[in-house]
Amino acid sequence: MRIVFLALAVWGAVHPMSYFIGWFSENGYDLMAMVDAWHANAATSGLVWDLTIAAVTLTVWIIAETIRSRRWVGLLAIPATFCIGVSCGLPLYLFLRLQKVP
Repeated sequence: MRIVFLALAVWGAVHPMSYFIGWFSENGYDLMAMVDAWHANAATSGLVWDLTIAAVTLTVWIIAETIRSRRWVGLLAIPATFCIGVSCGLPLYLFLRLQKVP
């Protein structure tokens, strides 16, 4: 399963980034314009909030499990979640969580 989660984390990083890179090449590197585009209509706003709530929930879970288990490597999934997306952060955390402890 670790390899499956790693493959999903890579896919979750690469696939969405291809859309972001395309958007930036068409519209320039204006982050606020991108945020405005995310709220272009009710459907996209709903999706943004859905992913935001999922990202916050994942972060709380990661922090709680890290404190309990003292396996600090799992914290790497938090910046992956907020800098890339839940599609990368969640499978990355599951990959790291299944790491064998020495």
